[in-house]
Amino acid sequence: MLLSRYPRVSLAHLPTPFEYLPRLTEYLNGPNIYVKRDDCTGLGTGGNKTRKLEFLIADAIEKKADVVITQGAVQSNHARQTAAAAAKVGMRCELVFEKRVTDASSAYMESGNVFLDKLFGANIQEVESGSDMNKEMENISSALREEGMNPYIIPGGGSNSIGALGYVDCVFELIGQANTMNVVIDTIIHATGSAGTQAGIVVGAKALNSKIPVLGIGVNADKEKQEEKVYQLACELSDFMGLPGLVERNDIVANCDYVGDGYGIPTDEMNEAILLLARQEGLLFDPVYSGKGLAGMIDLINKGYFKKQENIAFIHTGGSAGLFAYHDLLKT
Repeated sequence: MLLSRYPRVSLAHLPTPFEYLPRLTEYLNGPNIYVKRDDCTGLGTGGNKTRKLEFLIADAIEKKADVVITQGAVQSNHARQTAAAAAKVGMRCELVFEKRVTDASSAYMESGNVFLDKLFGANIQEVESGSDMNKEMENISSALREEGMNPYIIPGGGSNSIGALGYVDCVFELIGQANTMNVVIDTIIHATGSAGTQAGIVVGAKALNSKIPVLGIGVNADKEKQEEKVYQLACELSDFMGLPGLVERNDIVANCDYVGDGYGIPTDEMNEAILLLARQEGLLFDPVYSGKGLAGMIDLINKGYFKKQENIAFIHTGGSAGLFAYHDLLKT
């Protein structure tokens, strides 16, 4: 199966490292923990969305777009990477932010990813929580077309069939690295939100007949809703790739016990997990995605969910820039 048939532009530093975490493994007295360092993709401080944007920006270029539009929460990692990608290829970037966090501090509203968005030259519009984000993007698109521009809409998180190709590629890369290191991966774990990362990983793992289960740790929705969203996108992706029927419903597993009070709202467990990883391995995880994913993984290890001799591969989706926006909420 060749991904080279799909338009792609080089934006990421690939392959990203695949590293063993010996101190965390010893501290938890659990399975062997490895991390896939997609915080190291390079573009705009890195993160998982860069893999998706390689395919999405290429599609925009093929369609002769001169402006990209996307949406997310105020501290969206995806928006920051989209703004950086647009700058890199010479496109205008329009961002629509939904104010999902109530009573947000000035740090949340102005620093971290938001500061970088502005640094990359993106135009930002904020809308209230619960807004129809697709409609908001369509409104901007219509206005831009009236100005004579050719806009290209990228869905939240870059999560459609084109964007999810980036994580089909990632799992190919990961399994190749594991083979070189003679590591048998027993489970792939990551934070799951907009669905594209998990859908791509599942499709890639199934396409390779790897038999590696994929566990998403949810960050914003209940289990049934999250799994259905991932399943639908995985089916769309497999159809798009000419592999209909590849994914079954039971291939999609999301544990959504660690969301807490909602998307982007810190939990004590997430805070403790971020501190633990920073002080055991010198790695920075973000408070919205990988931090909650890490908290979930640690709790599952402590509950005996994994066998001690197993090998876990955790996908670090990046987002450490968001830590600065949460500095007044996180305990150090």
